[in-house]
Amino acid sequence: MKKTLFSFILFATSLLFAQTPFEYEKSTGYSGSNISGLKYEKDSFSFLVLGDFGRVGDYYQKDVAREMGNAMIVLEAEFVVSVGDNFYPNGVASTQDYHWKSSFEEIYTNPALYADWYVALGNHDYRGNVQAQIDYTNISRRWNMPDRYYSKTFELENGEKLLLVVMDTNPFINGYHGNPEKYRDLDKQDTAAQMKWLVETLDTKDPSVKWKMVVGHHPLYSGGKRIDSEDTLGFEKKFAGLFDQHKVDAYICGHEHDLQIIKPKGRYTTQFLSGAASEVRASGNREGTIFAAAEPGFMSFSILGNKLLVQTIRAGKEKAEVLHSFEIKK
Repeated sequence: MKKTLFSFILFATSLLFAQTPFEYEKSTGYSGSNISGLKYEKDSFSFLVLGDFGRVGDYYQKDVAREMGNAMIVLEAEFVVSVGDNFYPNGVASTQDYHWKSSFEEIYTNPALYADWYVALGNHDYRGNVQAQIDYTNISRRWNMPDRYYSKTFELENGEKLLLVVMDTNPFINGYHGNPEKYRDLDKQDTAAQMKWLVETLDTKDPSVKWKMVVGHHPLYSGGKRIDSEDTLGFEKKFAGLFDQHKVDAYICGHEHDLQIIKPKGRYTTQFLSGAASEVRASGNREGTIFAAAEPGFMSFSILGNKLLVQTIRAGKEKAEVLHSFEIKK
């Protein structure tokens, strides 16, 4: 009898540990939904990316927020990255601005989304008080923007590391300068100092850094609205070669309100554009386009050993679906 009972306990324990994170959370009372086709790999290191989101819950923002919460559970994700344009149309006025509640705190309410958010600045954020977004870091448990640009290193399961570099791309956009009434204190930013910091940070001598990812608001390339924009072409000239030189695996951005993956011929760095967290605009292809969709949604990034898996997720009115999966192997 004791042997039978012991065998049953071992069997029950094996079932418990065989559960996916989502299955476990459902068994303990989680009320959310699974995302069909979203691939979870045991021991992987995952995070989500959204962009261009802050619209008081309007457009598709609530749908994307709901499914981001589910994805955090499914993937057992570590954190969230925002690529900027956090508050439309004119940023925030202060740390007490009601936008914090109406576009952030009261929208991203899934318990799993009370993880760390690593946040970049977009052009619409520059129309308000940028310092207020930095200062909110000291108020919020989850909002992380210690400065206009910063970096963070994450330990992976195998002792290797991910270097995440968050840029402030706005001062590098030529078309924004000379308009101080629209983009407050933009002309005061020292692009030479940021460029020096960026190069030094990417030129890390730490041999355990396996993956390098840079986050910024503006794209290097686009098949969407800004496919021929002088600002986009100018940004590519400034940074595409630099990212290749320093073996940046992924450049993560937004600005275009769609979902795109682009790697032009001869480039090392793959660009992942995730700017469809609220408003959606028409997308399109260009040389190097791997995927493009004018759909509301976000992306998930999962690292396991020598593989990076990026899944593009559409957030519908009632459920989500994986639109595309892409792998980088090293």
